[in-house]
Amino acid sequence: MSVSIPTPHYLVDAAALRTNMEKVARLRELSGAKALLALKCFATWSAFDYMRPYMDGTTSSSLFELRLGRQKFGGETHAYSVAWAEDEIDEAVGYADKIIFNSIGQLERFADRTEGIARGLRLNPQISTSGFDLADPARPFSRLGEWDSEKIAGVLDRISGFMIHYNCENEDFALFDRQLTDIENRFGNLLAQVQWVSLGGGIHFTGEGYPLEALAARLKAFAERFGVQVYLEPGEAAITRTATLEVTVLDILHNGKDLAVVDSSIEAHLLDLLIYRLPAKIAPDEGPHRYMICGKSCLAGDIFGEFAFPERLKVGDRISVQDTAGYTMVKKNWFNGVKMPAIAIREVDGTVRLVRSFGYEDYEASLS
Repeated sequence: MSVSIPTPHYLVDAAALRTNMEKVARLRELSGAKALLALKCFATWSAFDYMRPYMDGTTSSSLFELRLGRQKFGGETHAYSVAWAEDEIDEAVGYADKIIFNSIGQLERFADRTEGIARGLRLNPQISTSGFDLADPARPFSRLGEWDSEKIAGVLDRISGFMIHYNCENEDFALFDRQLTDIENRFGNLLAQVQWVSLGGGIHFTGEGYPLEALAARLKAFAERFGVQVYLEPGEAAITRTATLEVTVLDILHNGKDLAVVDSSIEAHLLDLLIYRLPAKIAPDEGPHRYMICGKSCLAGDIFGEFAFPERLKVGDRISVQDTAGYTMVKKNWFNGVKMPAIAIREVDGTVRLVRSFGYEDYEASLS
């Protein structure tokens, strides 16, 4: 049990993580694709020991992520950035196995300084599965990748592969299949001239009932058709349903609804819920007593959501917010100076290990 660890804390479940990793390994085996952990989603390096045997390495979105991937995970290390800075590129080359440029302009600017490393280019197919404009790489005026086949063909002699990231929590294999077919039809002449293609992340293949074998067959056919090594960059798929945010009720109020204030904050600790206007998940969310669970920051909309409970809540009760591994620990912040959640791991045998706690010194050090 995690009762001895003060709240708030993120609790990573090693057994649940292994379940996802076994699906990753199965997909790799059946398809021949390589899997790189997307650090933009999950970079809790204390859990990397549980993931390393099942994955090929990491993919990053910045110099710091790249360095973390190289030093804490190892394996194959892909370096991508929307825009590399002049003072970053040499260090990035020192950590990476492949460096992926977002634009032809960046590729040309740093061509001489990246000659000794495999280079790639982000391709924007101008389609996506995102239901949120905020996260849609194919949105109007997108800066994410190149799409003009003629221009891309002009730099093929400088690259060995493409990265194509266009899925977002895509649970629909049929949709994935159709869109990949569109990409094949539009860019097949380019794909056939490179050595590797990353299809990015956002494919929810660890989800319940997902047709993993069909996905594997589709990826294998793609690889064989174009003679390329396929990469996937699972983020959420790698860590979905593997962590909780453990919180404690601090106060009970009634203002037309029963309200429970907890020692956490969605703006500080579950930021994506605020950004995308999504409710948290609390299991089993059943019973006759309904409460709005509220964060302790001063933001009026710091609300986890409304949930049902079997008994009336009281001060001191513990609540486990479900599925909180992805885009949480990488986005947590010190808004209002709210206490930063500790990070703990529940081992396969059920024991819980505290791996990091944060105090005032960490808050002070984050400022100046």
